[in-house]
Amino acid sequence: ELPFDLDTWNIDVDRAVKLIREVEPKFVTLGASVYLFPHPTKEISDAAHEVNARVIHDVAHVLGLIAGEAWPNPIHEGADVATSSTHKTFPGPQGGLIFLDNEKLYKRISKTIFPWFVSNHHLHRLPALAVTAIEMKYFGKQYAGQIVRNARAFAEALASEGFKVLAENLGFTKSHTIVIDVRDLGGGAKVAKKLEEANIIVNKNLLPWDPPEAIKDPSGIRLGVQEMTRLGMKEGDFEEVARLMRMLIIDDREPHEVKERVVEFRKSFIDVKYAFPIPKGVEESPLKVPMLL
Repeated sequence: ELPFDLDTWNIDVDRAVKLIREVEPKFVTLGASVYLFPHPTKEISDAAHEVNARVIHDVAHVLGLIAGEAWPNPIHEGADVATSSTHKTFPGPQGGLIFLDNEKLYKRISKTIFPWFVSNHHLHRLPALAVTAIEMKYFGKQYAGQIVRNARAFAEALASEGFKVLAENLGFTKSHTIVIDVRDLGGGAKVAKKLEEANIIVNKNLLPWDPPEAIKDPSGIRLGVQEMTRLGMKEGDFEEVARLMRMLIIDDREPHEVKERVVEFRKSFIDVKYAFPIPKGVEESPLKVPMLL
């Protein structure tokens, strides 16, 4: 496990380089599910390559930001292989991908994955993936930029409303993700459940100081802005969401009362943005769809 520095909310480069040189691993992995700031890929890759190790960087949460040029591409910074899902900030169907720029290594990986680990390739999802890739080519930069601006504005608004948003000294986040310490508000499980009762969906989340056994009731909640950004929300809209969350969690208002406001607010965000137009006839009613954060 690479050492983590809470002051920078990132890998401790000096300690990590020392550890890599001492252990001489076969490979080093980067990436995270709470991914607020880019990892020091170049520094870690340089150290790994000194001991003939490869670097695998998982960018599942930030692939859309990479496609939109709002986050560094790890392959360009020295990583040997990058892995990702295709359904987070990259708004496609569920699935995964591997990308790299070494043809020889690519062929070795391909022969290992098929037929040993994957026996079919789910053709039904490929048209949706292709459409998403084309949309990201045309709209990805605009979408990714708005995601990052929304996340920063949302974090600032949540902090102003009284929430303990982490990494304030670093500007809260450079990605789509925001993390809040809710230990003083009842813990992650309680807060997430109450928000869900009001149609605001968040993720209870372990924080770096939590032991693994705290998984069912961790210290934090994790929020992401990519889904509602794709439905058209901007900075001021996320400020309203912060107010709704404060009413529910800090002011301790009843969930049904706040839910009415959430449902009404959500009606303003129906059409998918940063995409080619969707025929009106295939859209479903959004009136009871929650906000996914």
